[in-house]
Amino acid sequence: MHIASASKLTASIKSAREQLDTHVREIIEWHFDPETGCQFWLDFAKELDFDPRKEIGGYDDLKILGHFEDHWLRGGPVRKWVPKAFANEPVYVFETGGSTGVPKTRINIKDFQTDYELFSATLSDEGFPKRADWLMLGPTGPRRLRLAIEHLAQFRGGISFFVDLDPRWVNKLIKRGAHQELELYKEHVVGQALNVLRAHDNVQCLFTTPKLLEALCEKINLAKAGIKGIFCGGTEMNAQFHRFAREELVPGIDFVPTYGNTLMGLAVNKPFDPADNYAIIYYPPSPRAVFEIVNPENPEETVDYGQTGRVVLTTLTKEFFMPRFLERDEGERAEPIVPYPWDGVMNLRLLSSLQESVVVGVY
Repeated sequence: MHIASASKLTASIKSAREQLDTHVREIIEWHFDPETGCQFWLDFAKELDFDPRKEIGGYDDLKILGHFEDHWLRGGPVRKWVPKAFANEPVYVFETGGSTGVPKTRINIKDFQTDYELFSATLSDEGFPKRADWLMLGPTGPRRLRLAIEHLAQFRGGISFFVDLDPRWVNKLIKRGAHQELELYKEHVVGQALNVLRAHDNVQCLFTTPKLLEALCEKINLAKAGIKGIFCGGTEMNAQFHRFAREELVPGIDFVPTYGNTLMGLAVNKPFDPADNYAIIYYPPSPRAVFEIVNPENPEETVDYGQTGRVVLTTLTKEFFMPRFLERDEGERAEPIVPYPWDGVMNLRLLSSLQESVVVGVY
């Protein structure tokens, strides 16, 4: 890297960190203020021997709150998460996939719309033309993806078509080894997608998962069908699939790998560079969400750049505050880059310790 570029990056990193620390103070003030905060965090504060609004001056200070616990989001009452400032707003509730037990729930008001509007700014107009229509071929039901993709399409001036898909049923079929039923269900889902593509010639943009993309491409040439851009996400996204997609499945189509979940929002992939050898490198939407890559044996210790660690996710919005949640994923810590001057994660995958016990189905 040239000296001027390195200097610019260093300045950007410093500026982004200052912005994050300012944002953390605002979010702490909001969620722990009896006038605006949600009942969960107000009750949590009563058990502390300090006032978070006085003691937390930036991101590093969040450690004094400990790690956000998985079970806090499993079960109700869900209104304990609604900030008092939003008591009269329409509230959505979205669920995680349920692949590790009872699904976690997260309330949303406008966060999912904001997240996908920010993501929209990273899409090219060539691959994802304005006013083009979309096909969403992925998990529906209680996940935010269904509404989020529709909002993304509408935000870009298009209309979104959907296919019914219940990944929890897919997971049950996998667990009981019902391979014939699984194949029939996949054919049913792909068949619905083909009907949309053949009947509506303005569908030029597609969201799907790696497994479903591969199944769809066995039936149809997506470029000939008019698809110009594919936004693709899921646990199965890795360097091998990335290369396979770009070189064999959908050559010539703008292929955008992403990583998102109900608790975070949407992380963007580093712009494609052949020098990365198809590695998938994700950056969270700071300051709304932050990744730390930590030692699995000691989550207080951040690993070095390039080293493997467990993902710790912090979500910082006025609707939802989730400090230092230990995700079920691992990857290599990635260095900041000019578009995203904060830490990212490379080669994201399910934690090694969970790989035999978690079913990921259509993901």
